[in-house]
This record gives sequence, C-alpha cells and structure tokens, in this order.
Amino acid sequence: MKHVVVLGAGPTGLVTAMLLAAEGIRVTVLDRDPCPPDGGAEAVWRDWRRPGVSQFRHSHCVQPGGARQLAAELPGAVDRILAMGGRPHYNVIAGAWDVAATGPRQPEDARFETIAIRRPLLDVALLAQARETPGISVRHGVKVTGLLTGEAQTAVHPHVTGVLTQDGERSAADLVVDAAGRNSPVAGMLAGIGAEPEEHRVGMGFRYYTRYFRSPDGTLPRQPPLPLCHHDSVSVVSVPGDRGTWGVSLVTSGRDQELRVLADAGAWHRALKLYPWFAHLGEGEPITGVTAMGGSDSRRRRLVVDGRPLVTGIVPVGDAWGTINPQFGTGITMGWRHATALRDVLRVVGTDDPLRLALMLDTVTEGNLTPVWERFAAWDRSRLAEIDAEIQGDVRTTDDAHWNLQIALGSARWKDPDILRGVADVGCLLATPREALVKPGLAKRAVELAAGEPRYAEPGPTRRELLTAVNGA
Repeated sequence: MKHVVVLGAGPTGLVTAMLLAAEGIRVTVLDRDPCPPDGGAEAVWRDWRRPGVSQFRHSHCVQPGGARQLAAELPGAVDRILAMGGRPHYNVIAGAWDVAATGPRQPEDARFETIAIRRPLLDVALLAQARETPGISVRHGVKVTGLLTGEAQTAVHPHVTGVLTQDGERSAADLVVDAAGRNSPVAGMLAGIGAEPEEHRVGMGFRYYTRYFRSPDGTLPRQPPLPLCHHDSVSVVSVPGDRGTWGVSLVTSGRDQELRVLADAGAWHRALKLYPWFAHLGEGEPITGVTAMGGSDSRRRRLVVDGRPLVTGIVPVGDAWGTINPQFGTGITMGWRHATALRDVLRVVGTDDPLRLALMLDTVTEGNLTPVWERFAAWDRSRLAEIDAEIQGDVRTTDDAHWNLQIALGSARWKDPDILRGVADVGCLLATPREALVKPGLAKRAVELAAGEPRYAEPGPTRRELLTAVNGA
C-alpha cells in the first residue's frame, strides 16, 4: 500500500488526507500544533491555540463553490460540520434581495448557499471525520524539521522520500504533501536541498482587525446586503458563524500607520458605526477582543520552472502553494480544489513516476488555479495603490481596463440583478469572470450604469471622517 505524508491538519490537509484515503492510500497527517481540547464546541473556541495558523481566530468562510464541492466529494464531512453546529443554507446574497434594483429572490439563488461555521470548529469537525476514516493517522505536536532525500529518476533534481521530525524520527513516504498553510516552513527546507521554489509575490499586503460577537438567543443579526464591501481606505467583512456567532473584520493596507489604532476596541467600534450596512453587527455581545493580523500578502510558489521540476516526491497544495488576500474568503475553497486536483492526478499517474506526477500536477494547477490567484493578485496591487493615494490625500486614476471594469461592476451591481449575480458567482467561486459575464452586453451595461457614480456605491465615510472618528474627535 502506498504511503503519503501530509503536513498540516487544517481544512486543506485533512480533506487531502480523506480524498487520498478513499483511493486506498495510507495517509499520515503530521501537524505542529497541539490537538484540540476536549469539552465540546465552547472549549474548542475558548482554549484551542494554534500558533502555526496566524489567521485561526479571524473571519473564515466556506464559499458556496467549496460547500458544493465538499458535499459532492465528502458528504460525511458535511454531516460532521453540521453536527458541530454549522449553520446550513446560509445564502451569501440574501441581504441584497430587494435592495435598490437587485430584485427579489430568484429560484437560482440557491446556488449561493453555504455552511456557516467558525474556523476552529470547522477544523475540529474535519479532524473527527478524518480520524474515523480508515487508512488515516493524525498526529499533533509533531514538528517537521527536514526532508529526507533519495535517488531520483534523473540527477538533475533532488527527490524527497520522507520527512525528519524534531525528535529525530524518520518518516518515509511515497509522496509528501505540503498542506502546512501560509506559514509553511517547507520552502526553507527545499532551499536547503537545492530546490528553492520560484516565488511570485505581491509586496505589502493587508492588515485585519477582527472581532467576534454572539446573540443571546442563537439567531443571527440582519444580514448586510453583501458580506464584503470596499470603501475609502477600508474594506468591511462580515462572516456568520455557528450558534448565533459572527465575525466582523476591518481591513486596511499594511502600510496604513494611521489606522493601526483600530487594534483598540474603542476605535474599532467608532469606525464600524460609520458603515450603515454593518454598524448593527457591533451591537452583539463581544466574545473576543480585537485581533489584529498582518503579513497577509498574496504569494505563490512553483516547483516546476521552464518545464523542469526543481524537486520530485513532494507537492504543495492550498496556501502552501499560493495565498490569496483573505478578505475574499477563498482560501479554504481553493485548498479543497487543489486537493481534488492532486487526487485526480494520482488516479492517472500514481506515485511510481514522480517526474510525471510533478509535471502533470503543475500543468493542472497552472491551468485551473493560477488564473484565480493572478486575478486576485492584480486586484491587490490596484487596491493597495489606491489606498496609498488616499493616504497622501489623492485619488488614484488609472487606464488599467481590468481594474476600471471591476470598479464599474461593483457600482453597477446595485442597479442590475444580472450584474449582481454575475459578480457574486465570481466571488463565490461558482464561475470564472468569462463564464459569469458571458451574457451579451453585460460588461458594457455595467460601464454605462456606473458612469458618474462614486467608485464605491456602498455608504461609508471618507478617509478624513474615518480618521476623525477613530481618534476620538
């Protein structure tokens, strides 16, 4: 029986393990963080700390595209998430029904439904399902410090044959899967064996200021028209959770020193009150302080360069391969898609031809996942440049047709139900931009409807008003 070692017991690593185990592969999952505490959901939320996952207590969501995929591939995992308290049938665009000209609910809007659950409880649910899956062994508190290498098919690249742990344990594997997330140490280990990945990076990323709340009766507050809206200098994200909980994040540029005051709860709440669509979300009972997180730049690593693998016997999936700006909530769904792609490639190639495996997975990744990463990375660059101008008291203008079309679509979605749903299809990872905007004249209509409108149509303060509020004036 083939043996695969998966590094990381987060959503991507555990789904990878379950998909491969279903193929008759023996899987060992190694995670550097401690296992979750006993005592149920509240103990998990209150006591579980995962130092290796910096975004663990920030807002997370399973996009409708990811919920659909998980239901098709691992229905037992969905049942486990619901048993953990996950809220089913949460419709991402329900708040937009009957707002402006977007129209009432349509029968096809069911495609925007997903499961709402906080990240720690999602991890616990998937972990419980993986532990009961034949062929999977999950070990926590295991720090991998190095890669084992052996003879490759060709001398032009190293070949990984397993991993070395901090305790000196040598775990041999037919394939190592790096699913250790955005903080994965594997890139440094690869550099140590002469296989440093090719890296693509968007400079300074965004900074997140997140607080979680709950209601006394387990209900969710009125849903904002959309869960993510952009404003001058700040984006606001609202994410529902399980058991009447929800998170709200204020997102700034990592370079914006004046808004670092948002780490203070008083300043954070004064800021939130300035956004009418989201202000009421701050009226619940706080169950966390304001948690700040930086270092969230978009980055992508590639192990095949100019058609030649830098290394064989190891592949990255999910955030270990490429991180996307977290405010869009696409990381979990992208990780599951990558895991499924790896499973499909292994069905064709297996592990006995590591060179072909590396090349085929790279081809699939470049064709299906990299275009998504590049689209979001381009958004990051333009948005950060826009905020840089706002910090200087200017308004950025550009002849970038793609950026200008995105701005037009964002403004016009409140005037046309087809544009609203097309934009939502892309954001929920249900369709590509080409697929979602295929209707004749949709992009042209968006540009016409957005003419003369502000860059961001959602109500909110100017930067000057925001700074005045957060500084207590």
